[in-house]
Amino acid sequence: MNYKLFLVLLFISFTFLPIASAHTVKIAGNIGGTIHIEPNDNPSAGQPAQTWFALTRKGGQVLPLKECNCQLAIYAEPHTPGEPALLEPPLKPVGAERYQGIPGAEITFPKAGVYELQLSGKPATAGSFRPFDLRFQVTVAAGRTLAAPQQVGENETETNRAAIGLAQPIMIVAIVLLSIGIVLFLVQGVRRE
Repeated sequence: MNYKLFLVLLFISFTFLPIASAHTVKIAGNIGGTIHIEPNDNPSAGQPAQTWFALTRKGGQVLPLKECNCQLAIYAEPHTPGEPALLEPPLKPVGAERYQGIPGAEITFPKAGVYELQLSGKPATAGSFRPFDLRFQVTVAAGRTLAAPQQVGENETETNRAAIGLAQPIMIVAIVLLSIGIVLFLVQGVRRE
């Protein structure tokens, strides 16, 4: 009986952890990168989102923007190779958490949907690290839709936008309800013994 109670408590503790609480980490060569987007890694369309990239070399040494010729390109998904970027916001050094001088940008996504953020970099001083290309998938929630460039897909209907914006909350509710059902089932099983 004690192991079942342990499993129930373990399940409850993992169920109520914040969804998407961890930042996305990518590695290319000897450079690792973590992306963070305010607010809470959940940007909304039409609203500026402060975005930063914590870049580290192998071993954990921070790679500041002054040591990297970095560029940020943003593509609406799906996109084809060679297609021009939807946005290319300028990068500026920012301080975030324990990182100082790391690449950051303010991004206003034109509409809800999935985007790929491609951060590429070459060393400012030759040979200090290998050039890298980090790609991060970002889902943008519904908000104020901006007039978007042609590449974004001007034929998308309001119905499709609403469906994209509602999908995430529906999934969260479904997970919570399923979790409650499983907990009730397990508690009922423990009571029977």
